Amino acid sequence: MPERTRRLRSVRARTTAAAVVLVSAALLVGSAAFVVVLRLVLVDGVRATAESGLEQASARVESDGAAAVDGYDDVLVQVIDRDGRVVAHGDDADAPALSTDDGRRWTRDGERWLLVSDDVDLPDGTEATVVFGSSLESSDTATAAAGTLLALGVPVLVALMGIGTWIVVGRALRPVERIRAAVDAVGGDVRGSRVDVPDTGDEVARLAATMNGMLTRLERSAASQRRFVADASHELRSPIASARQHASVALAYPDRLAAGELAEVVLAENDRLAGLVDGLLVLSTLDERGVVGTRPVDLDDLAFAEVARIRAAAVVAVDGSAVGAARVLGDERMLARVVRNLVDNAVRHAASRIAIGVRQEAATAVLTVEDDGSGIPASERERVFDRFVRLDEGRSRDAGGSGLGLAIVRDVLTAHGGSVAVDDSPLGGARFVVRIALGG
Repeated sequence: MPERTRRLRSVRARTTAAAVVLVSAALLVGSAAFVVVLRLVLVDGVRATAESGLEQASARVESDGAAAVDGYDDVLVQVIDRDGRVVAHGDDADAPALSTDDGRRWTRDGERWLLVSDDVDLPDGTEATVVFGSSLESSDTATAAAGTLLALGVPVLVALMGIGTWIVVGRALRPVERIRAAVDAVGGDVRGSRVDVPDTGDEVARLAATMNGMLTRLERSAASQRRFVADASHELRSPIASARQHASVALAYPDRLAAGELAEVVLAENDRLAGLVDGLLVLSTLDERGVVGTRPVDLDDLAFAEVARIRAAAVVAVDGSAVGAARVLGDERMLARVVRNLVDNAVRHAASRIAIGVRQEAATAVLTVEDDGSGIPASERERVFDRFVRLDEGRSRDAGGSGLGLAIVRDVLTAHGGSVAVDDSPLGGARFVVRIALGG
């Protein structure tokens, strides 16, 4: 877009144009109203003068006769009989007869007059009409002068107002432009990039603070993404390297590594790699789309399914006596993964026993999964839900773990509007508590 066009479409230009249009309209309407009111006031003054003069002239005519108006000058005065003939007039009001319509405007020799009239009885017993006229020249001159001044003054005032608005808006937007330029200069790496916050305490200061908050969130997100990529690369490299190492040994020393043993290693590392990829896909889906498609899900059915699975595997003892009915609204596949991840985590860390429970508390379904292991230190109970986090015990006892299970649990529950927390279990180990609103 050309620079000139961009400037014309700027907030500064549009604000100035809007102010000029509104003020111009207001001044034009106000000026027109002022001129009209001024003229009415001036004409009322002329009329009052004319009526006062008419009253005096009528009184003299009734007492002294029609000839009493012969000496009037600078005004229009006529005495008109019933036949419309001028029987007497002042020095400036010779024939023809003036209009007898009260309040009539009359133009004589290019000068406008305001006429008023009154019926009188002459001393000889006849009736006549006295017409008196006052000049409108002074009111016309004053009205024209006011109109001229307004016609000259209004454009000047509008121009000054437009210039003032342009300057004031420009100064007001100058900090915004600095903020825009500072943010525009931020590249892909936002580390340490911030804008100056003015100490005005106004909207601009709040905008700068908001931009800094956004940059902080972007910095954290970028750092989290870098850590995620680094951790994912490391975790994906491990099973690949392990399988490659065993394959290299098998090729170099075929008599030292049996084919069955190599196959077991490759399958185990392949399962670990598949679990990592699957976990990454789940997290990526949650980050991008959240939960897609929900329906009523019986949380107790998911819990009983895990109880049956663990009992069939006969790895540890499992207590499912605390599982009660609870229905929620959500993605059944995702919620089943939450229950399985929590149960698998409990099995890995249990000494000999785990317990699964489901209950209702008011409008909330509560799922608990606990074990009799060594528990989780209080300082680590938030960090265990981060991606690729495995505590020292988990690293030593669970070489196949990826550190994504509990991260998936937290993200799935967040997408469902639920929560997960960990505390101490009466069994002696860790107790994971899931809360999600009832529904369906």
